[in-house]
Amino acid sequence: MNFAAPAPAGDACSRCAQSSGTCCTLSPGSEEFCFPLSGSERTAMQAAGATPEMFSSQANTAGFVDNLCRLFPGEGEKVRALFPTEGFHDRLAVSLTGECLLLGPRGCSLPREARPLYCRLFPFWIRAGRQMYFEFKECQALRESRGGGGLLKRLGMTETGVFDLYHRLREAWGLTERR
Repeated sequence: MNFAAPAPAGDACSRCAQSSGTCCTLSPGSEEFCFPLSGSERTAMQAAGATPEMFSSQANTAGFVDNLCRLFPGEGEKVRALFPTEGFHDRLAVSLTGECLLLGPRGCSLPREARPLYCRLFPFWIRAGRQMYFEFKECQALRESRGGGGLLKRLGMTETGVFDLYHRLREAWGLTERR
C-alpha cells in the first residue's frame, strides 16, 4: 500500500523508516497509550485512502487518561470529561510488533496533510505557550539536527506551523483553548 508519492531523497523520516525504531512504532503491549484520533482526522485519513482496518477502538484506560493529563497540565478535569475511563476512543491500528499499519518502507503511506495532527506535530509540543520537542533517541531528524531550530528545518516545519498544528490538534480533540 502506498498512497503518497515517495518521500524526497534525503528525507530524515524516510531514512528512519528504512532503518528501524521510528516514532511510528509502539512497544507491543503499550497500545493503550497511542494518541486518540478525532472524527475529522479519521475522515481526512479515509479520504486519502486509509481503510477501516487501519483504525482501532481503544478503551480510555486510567493510564491513557493520566498520560493525556501530563500532556495538558492543569486541564485534567477537561481531559477526563472528554475521555471518561468508561469510554472508548479511536486510535491508529498497529501490527503485532507495534508498527503503525500506515508505515511503509519510505515512511507514512498517507500524504502529510491527511496524517493525524499528532503525527504531523511530533516531536514538537507546546507547553506553557512555548515550543519544545520530545527527546526521542530513535528520531533520525533529531540526531541529524542541532536543537529545535535545526529540527524544524530538517522536518520542513516552522515555529508558526508547530503552533498552528498544536492549536488544530486541541480543537480536533475537543480541548478548547483556555481564556
